[in-house]
Amino acid sequence: MEYKDTLNLPQTNFPMKANLNQREPEMLAKWEQTALYSKLEEQGASKPLYILHDGPPYANGHIHIGHALNKTLKDIVLKVKRMEGFHAPYVPGWDCHGLPIELQVEKNLGSKKHQMSKLEMRRECRTYAAKFVDIQREEFKRLGILGDWENPYLTMNYEYEGLTAAELARFAHNGGLYRGRKPVHWCSSCVTALAEAEVEYADHTSPSIFVRFALQDDVSAAIPALSGKQAYVVIWTTTPWTIPANLAIAMHPEFDYVALETEKGVLIVAEGLKDSFLSTTGLTGQVIATFKAGLLERMHCKHPFYDRDSIVLLGEHVTLEAGTGCVHTAPGHGQEDYELALKEGLEIYNPVDNHGKYLSTVEFFGGQQVFAANQSVIEKLTEVGALLQTAQISHSYPHCWRCKKPIIFRATEQWFISMKANDLREKALKAIDQVQWIPKWGRERIYGMIENRPDWCVSRQRSWGVPITAFSCVECGEYIADGTIMDHVAQIFKKESSDVWFDWSAEKLLPAGTVCPKCGAASFEKENDILDVWFDSGVSHAAVLEPNPKLQSPADLYLEGSDQHRGWFHSSLLESVGTRGVAPYKSVLTHGFVLDGQGRKMSKSVGNVVAPEDVIKKFGADILRLWVAAMDYHDDTRISQEILTRVAESYRRIRNTCRYILGNINGFDPVTQSVPFADMPEIDRWALHQLEILKERVLTAYSDLEFHVIYQDVNAFCTIEMSAFYLDILKDRMYTSKTVSLQRLSAQTVMYNILDTLVRIMAPVLSFTSDEVWQFMPGKREESVHLAEFPCMNPEWKDDRLVTRWERIIKVRADVSKALELARVAKTIGHSLDAAVIISADPELFGFLQEYATELTSIFIVSKVELAEKISGDCWSSESIEGLKIQVSAAPGAKCERCWYYSEELGSSAEHPTICPKCTVAVI
Repeated sequence: MEYKDTLNLPQTNFPMKANLNQREPEMLAKWEQTALYSKLEEQGASKPLYILHDGPPYANGHIHIGHALNKTLKDIVLKVKRMEGFHAPYVPGWDCHGLPIELQVEKNLGSKKHQMSKLEMRRECRTYAAKFVDIQREEFKRLGILGDWENPYLTMNYEYEGLTAAELARFAHNGGLYRGRKPVHWCSSCVTALAEAEVEYADHTSPSIFVRFALQDDVSAAIPALSGKQAYVVIWTTTPWTIPANLAIAMHPEFDYVALETEKGVLIVAEGLKDSFLSTTGLTGQVIATFKAGLLERMHCKHPFYDRDSIVLLGEHVTLEAGTGCVHTAPGHGQEDYELALKEGLEIYNPVDNHGKYLSTVEFFGGQQVFAANQSVIEKLTEVGALLQTAQISHSYPHCWRCKKPIIFRATEQWFISMKANDLREKALKAIDQVQWIPKWGRERIYGMIENRPDWCVSRQRSWGVPITAFSCVECGEYIADGTIMDHVAQIFKKESSDVWFDWSAEKLLPAGTVCPKCGAASFEKENDILDVWFDSGVSHAAVLEPNPKLQSPADLYLEGSDQHRGWFHSSLLESVGTRGVAPYKSVLTHGFVLDGQGRKMSKSVGNVVAPEDVIKKFGADILRLWVAAMDYHDDTRISQEILTRVAESYRRIRNTCRYILGNINGFDPVTQSVPFADMPEIDRWALHQLEILKERVLTAYSDLEFHVIYQDVNAFCTIEMSAFYLDILKDRMYTSKTVSLQRLSAQTVMYNILDTLVRIMAPVLSFTSDEVWQFMPGKREESVHLAEFPCMNPEWKDDRLVTRWERIIKVRADVSKALELARVAKTIGHSLDAAVIISADPELFGFLQEYATELTSIFIVSKVELAEKISGDCWSSESIEGLKIQVSAAPGAKCERCWYYSEELGSSAEHPTICPKCTVAVI
């Protein structure tokens, strides 16, 4: 008899090599062919709804690793929710309007752009965006993201554009929309206003200057020490180019100010800054008077080089953080300057054009670019004797998110949504506290932003976007932003697209009979500005969730990068609260950015960019997904070849565990052959206890969105509890027992449950591999693991007393393994089955081990175990268990031809003289 033919060796067609970059596209094709997502939708029809609303990525270029992190996290959440019993549809979206696409199209067109109309340019932009929507769609699908990819939402869809215009009309209806002249972030390079979210802060070197303004009025009655003296109020600024726009100096009403007698005259600064002022300027000075700023209120100083006054005003915004406590005020170039000027009735003066150059009428500096003019202003101040000191300082300065160039604050005519009208600010702050923020610091971050932000500038001076549907009267210049008229235009956009704004006449767009409410004329011009793209995406709750009967608003979750507190979370909150009084989301989860292996920001110039496409080609999408789950996404995460290789090694262990179990449950019928829990050997019940603990931890971690915990726990379970212990011990029972013996069926029952659980709990993360394993599993089941639910809980499998006992056995086993390794090094044995082990221990442990005497050979994987009260000769003493001694020797007897255990009873069966009694029973 060929005894090897009587063994139950593992058999499976499940491949050992993953070959993910080949196999995953095949699985994607199968999911599409079988309409997997449609089946998920059908299956979820009667289940409670869970909405994760997709923040739209920008339709420009290929996806980067940050996109992969974001989309995979969303996919994991949605798959978890479906497996928890929810209907969790996923409608992906794209942000299609805006400056980056417009600039890229202009670049591609080259000189042709000058011959194109706005309408033609918009059509080019639409085509460009559509191209990258298609490219990114395929790249996202390759990651294993399940969703309604055939029906995404695009902010450039006609319906969406119409709904965007309709949402702006709501602000017109409720009085929140207005046109005003205010300082806004302005990019002279891109020639447009910027939203807060479009501003990035980076280090910038600026000239720092101290300038004296001569006090014109006689203040001797209020401050006798200044009688007969020329006093100067000293300001400090890092934007010398704004000095030509100076109209006032602000001082704090509560601060003490001092007059210093110096070699540069009597200089007035805040008492709290006098020492740093003198130190920085190198001046020496004696205090000749101390007073409150109120004594100088509305006094006049002379502008350093223009024939006009600069008025002294009181302002609460003045601080003692730096400078002099006397703040240079240019109402056209700063928010606080503007607010103070508005309060005091000053002109909102802005002498700078759209391209960042002084108007030609500006004396001394006309036509100069403002940053280049810093030196010219300094030279003029020096010439007139007003400059006290200048230096270069490096500080954080606002830059354009697109062109990366420094920007300016500049007062222009813009469209705004008021933070005061309808109590938008207060309502938004209250709404923030109704939202769950994950991590919790997200609440403080967005609260501080809303609490201090200016009115929302929603106009942009570009072409590619949804037009601001306002008109101006040709006769009197009155602007008309009427909600009813805007609703009318929004309906046209839904049918014709917003391109008609640049094609049709004002008369064709307006309702018949429209006249100017101010002068009664009937001739109008269209507004040239378009909407901020953050308004575009901010209305997605209204344009996507509300109209779709399969969705609902507010969404359960918004999930994006932490920069979106000032971006999409922010604009969506203001838009929804401003029109509906509630936040558009119940929970907001943020993740960090992806850095390279050394913690550096990725940059093409540095050459440290890790592209998702490259990772997928080398490792497969499941490795990328496992990397996402392995990282604590709350903070910035790192990626490198080394990190991915470690993740791939963990994946290999998980895959090998699945393959090993598949091989051993081949032919097992879970319906007819499963062994009841009560009839199982202790070690099998121990394994099910461990499985139940894993289920509890993993399902709790999924509920808490702590995916890195799942990665750690599953990896440890496969490596420690399974491969290093339970599955290792099972081999002899699985291979050598009778096929349908209770012992073997019990082990198969446990392994089946382990695999069924592993595949289900890993499905949200290892979406391809889990479904691949699922197809090889025995028993009747759903056609895809993604149509299945999480495993049921079996609390009856938990037995803490049993686990405590087996923890003792595992500790003894670890020491036996150490003794075996020493014997292997000494060449006493080769394989562990070559060994016989004698164990002595303290009476209590000795008695405990005697209860397992018949199982110790299989637990230790040796041929013979003897428990002795004393050991004679050389032995190994445990360092961790007091009194435990182990002696290893060559096993007596002969080697069984079938199981390879040594036995002293070989030949007891004449019919099977070369195998042991245990194997003889198995083959008869």
